Amino acid sequence: MLDIKLIRENPSHVIEKLKLRNEDTAVIGKIQETDARRLEVIKKADALKELRNKVSDEIAVMKKNKQDAADKIAEMKKVSDEVKQLDVDLRTIETEIENLLYYVPALPADGIPVGKSADENVEREVWGEKKNFDFKVKDHIELSKKLDILDFERGAKITGSGFPLYKGKGATLERALICFMLDTHITKGYREVMTPVLVNRASMEAAEKVPKFEDDMYRVNEDDLFAIPTAEVPIINIHRDEILKEDELPMKYCGFTNCFRREAGSYGKDTKGFLRVHQFNKVELINFCTPEKSYEEMEKMLGDACAILQALNVHYRVIELCTGDIGFSASKCYDIEVWSYAENKWLEASSVSNCTDFQSRRAKIRYKKAVEGGKTKTELVHILNGSGLATSRLMVALLEANQTKEGNITVPEALRKYTGFDTI
Repeated sequence: MLDIKLIRENPSHVIEKLKLRNEDTAVIGKIQETDARRLEVIKKADALKELRNKVSDEIAVMKKNKQDAADKIAEMKKVSDEVKQLDVDLRTIETEIENLLYYVPALPADGIPVGKSADENVEREVWGEKKNFDFKVKDHIELSKKLDILDFERGAKITGSGFPLYKGKGATLERALICFMLDTHITKGYREVMTPVLVNRASMEAAEKVPKFEDDMYRVNEDDLFAIPTAEVPIINIHRDEILKEDELPMKYCGFTNCFRREAGSYGKDTKGFLRVHQFNKVELINFCTPEKSYEEMEKMLGDACAILQALNVHYRVIELCTGDIGFSASKCYDIEVWSYAENKWLEASSVSNCTDFQSRRAKIRYKKAVEGGKTKTELVHILNGSGLATSRLMVALLEANQTKEGNITVPEALRKYTGFDTI
């Protein structure tokens, strides 16, 4: 969440940045009004507490001198009751401010492309060449049916639309992808974790997923638990309410999980096969680092995700998202898109985001920063997240790019030691 001090001290800057996101800035005015009420309550409560302390001293003197202090005691009882009510009012107002801040996105970083929609995103890199096939390419659904490696119909029977079933060599290929990605990231200094896939509300709030996006989440109502939309959520919460040491940073994690998204607003979008699913597999990358290093670390994380695709010889491009398209928690974001030969278009397979201190403020993740004189001060860490990568659309690209005229699949060389076979 944004720092209320920033809104209090420089509201015009906040409003200007939010306009670049095409956001309604009226909420800033509401926050200012509510914050002004908060300051008035604090001022009034402080004045009454000062009066109470002063009169309490007077009462003590009167009692020492055997004087009747009943009237003053009765007066201070009223003052104490008023102070208690003001404290209740203050907590209510602070909750109002917090609820308003829940819906204010991160401010876009300086220097990122300015634009209103995805049409104004900027292509930063294209890697590899498109293959030329001398036969009509099959899409991933046709290929998976012929080879009996994916079964979307039976997955829908088991659960519902958007819940795929992997079979035989398809399941092995998926597992190989996950193992290959984890092993590769571990060599780059990431520490592997295996986290819960159900998290509590506090964890979702810390990662800025609720209340803003609650309608897109699967929830266990009886226990107020959420099925994670990404491993970003549990991994960030490993260090919620903690103070880290500066020499521990950057602290990098990677983790594989199933991910679950209702995507309530996806009606009418292309939903066939793996193009849009409600359950998918993903290897997530998280980096806790110092503010001074966060954008440098972001470029490294982007390189780590791209290295996976290069090792698999997947044709991809990197897009820098404009101000009108970056995610709610991000100040800067890259998307990595892979090429679908059957769809004849790019498919997003990864996002790499720098959330600066937006999530760490809510999650209270800090570190002790060394300052002059051998002293330290406590500051918020910066948090980066990236898909390294999501497998569903990557599987589309892999199957379609590596198909043969006979409808078989040539397994990328990097995966063969994991699959134990080179052809499906």
